[in-house]
Amino acid sequence: MSPRRAFRPAAALLGLVTALTLTACGDPADDTVSNAAPAAKGAKKAEFDLSPNQKRLTTPKVDAVAALLPAAIRERGTLEVVNSAGSAPPLDFYATDDKTVIGVETDISSLIADVLGLKLRSHTVDWANIFVGLDSGKYDLGVSNITVTEERKEKYDFATYRLDNLAFEAKKGSGWKVEGPKDVAGKTIGVSSGTNQEKLLVGWSEENVKKGLKATDIKYYQNATDYYLALGSGRLDAYLGPNPVAAYHSASTGQTEVIGTYSGGGAEVQGKIAATTKKDNGLIKAVHEALNTVIKNGSYGKVLKRWGLSNEAVTSSELNPPGLPKTNQ
Repeated sequence: MSPRRAFRPAAALLGLVTALTLTACGDPADDTVSNAAPAAKGAKKAEFDLSPNQKRLTTPKVDAVAALLPAAIRERGTLEVVNSAGSAPPLDFYATDDKTVIGVETDISSLIADVLGLKLRSHTVDWANIFVGLDSGKYDLGVSNITVTEERKEKYDFATYRLDNLAFEAKKGSGWKVEGPKDVAGKTIGVSSGTNQEKLLVGWSEENVKKGLKATDIKYYQNATDYYLALGSGRLDAYLGPNPVAAYHSASTGQTEVIGTYSGGGAEVQGKIAATTKKDNGLIKAVHEALNTVIKNGSYGKVLKRWGLSNEAVTSSELNPPGLPKTNQ
């Protein structure tokens, strides 16, 4: 992953996006936070509620699911959920008051707590401390854009709730789509160095050259401002980055569009984001059933739509599915 960079308070971040690196972990603070270009005149854009007074969707308690809770958590009456907010709309990020954490992950946590009949207590920590806190039992559940990996499955249990996808973002009305390697042959594509998306793009370009197609002209960017300006001026055909950032930016500005998505796990496995517990602590089955409940009753879909992430929806939650392979294999 790229080095950790300085965090900027959200008061100066309205309308900002983060060039996330989703290298099988999803820490929103692992890349640069920069100003996104304002919406073009006449461009249609979505409006997102970034205030601290979130009108979150709620859903009823389901007694049969709540009965699956470990007795200690049921008796305590709270669900201790840990996240890491790095000003990365629409995941976990700070509202306009610079202290209230909002976003799709917080909304999903709230729905889980509703089904289980528990009061949600959110804890915001540095990325590494999510796992430290889960290991020690300080927190019950991690809901913070955590990708399922085979290495993590040795220590944690997972209940999936979103796809982990990369996205090609292009200027609105570009007129082309990306479905596979041949579609980027001869194109100029931007990417952040040291990321899964760079690895994917380099591999695709090499594959194309072996087949007699043109190489992709890969341009490297670390700041969102720079690559959005490059997209707007036509110096880039597209930028390859994490889907949540691209989806949010395209919806909120109306200047760009997602022209293709691909698994964050590459061709080997579909990457998946999951609620995470310490292995065998007895909670994951209740969380899994709570997620399937909100998927079926429609509240889950409304949350994803609220934050522009409908294209990462899953049809059901999975328990400990195949994860990204170990890097040393």
